[in-house]
Formats: sequence, structure tokens, C-alpha cells
Amino acid sequence: MGLRIGVIDYGLGNIMSVINMMKRVGAEASVVSTAEEIVRADKLILPGVGSFDKGVANIASRGISEVLEDEVSRKGKPLLGICLGMQLMSRRSEEGQYRGLSWIDGDVARFDPSIHESGLKIPHMGWNTVEAQQDHPIFSGIKNPMRFYFVHSYHFKLDDDGLGIGTTRYGYDFPSVIAKDNIIGVQFHPEKSHVYGMRLLKNYCELA
Repeated sequence: MGLRIGVIDYGLGNIMSVINMMKRVGAEASVVSTAEEIVRADKLILPGVGSFDKGVANIASRGISEVLEDEVSRKGKPLLGICLGMQLMSRRSEEGQYRGLSWIDGDVARFDPSIHESGLKIPHMGWNTVEAQQDHPIFSGIKNPMRFYFVHSYHFKLDDDGLGIGTTRYGYDFPSVIAKDNIIGVQFHPEKSHVYGMRLLKNYCELA
């Protein structure tokens, strides 16, 4: 494909699972952790598993907050956020006290505990479907119903529902895929989602 895909290592998340899946789809992917490496990458992936505040703190402590803001928000470099990486793009989360990257107008909320009445558990864990709300090239060639692997207790709440291009139902509907200009976020783990995840990552690599 020719593009250099940088998978951002900020101390949270299974980086090598993402790298391995990217290589399976023929992408030139490598771990990036410094400002210089982030600048050199053509596209970025921000994965993540763990707490919101820890994610914000780790990005800051590694000295990459400003370069991410410059490359992604100001210059428009493509970025795919995965799970916690998607949530970090919000203003804030009920899980923590720190301010997020604020690239997407919205906040992150814990699943309403009332879903327990339906026999559902928190965290939301396992395979679930994603229903496309808009045509978007990130969904190209993925057969319906699209199924992906989830592990999370918090989800995005968007100011503008139009940014939610894919939704998932777990007690109620929540945005599981968001897109705004050069930024895409997915609440699930494409690197754990077999053929569905492979195709989505391939689509991200091929986005113009």
C-alpha cells in the first residue's frame, strides 16, 4: 500500500495485536512513540485499553500531546481511534477527571446500570453487531450484519448524532463508529474481530 501507518504506543493497549493485524492486510505498520515518529507517519492509529485518566496522563507524560494536536487537529492527518483511543478524543469522561483531546464534540458516559434489568452485564463484552447509519468507505465490502468484538463499560455521547456513522445496541443504542473529517473512532476492537476487523483496517489504510 505504500503508506506508513504509525500505531501510537503510550503505554496502554495491545499494540502488537494491532501491528500484526495491519501486517495481515498488507499495511506497512510500525510502533510510534515519539514526536518525530508521529510526524513521519502518513496515518495514525490510537489504540487503548484501560482508564481514561491514565490514557490522558500517559500521552502527556510521553510528550506527544502537542504533536498529536498539531498533526491530527491542525494539519488533518488521518487517525483511527480504537476503544479507549476513541474515547480519548472526547472532551471528558465520567470515568475520570482529566480533559480529553477534545477532537470530537461529546463526552463519554458509563453504561446506564438499568440495563441489568434486561439481564445484561457491564462491561459490555463479546461479539455484537454494528448498524451503519451512513454510507462511509470505512464500511466498504463488509457484509451485514457487521459483527465486531467489544470490551467496554463506557461509551460516547455525541453532541451531533450525525457524527455517529455506526451504532450498536446494548440495552440501548450507542455510537460505536464515529467519523469527523480526518478522524475515525471505533468502540470495538478490530484487531480481535477476524475478517470483519481485517476489512475495516484495510479500508482505513485505503481511505483517501
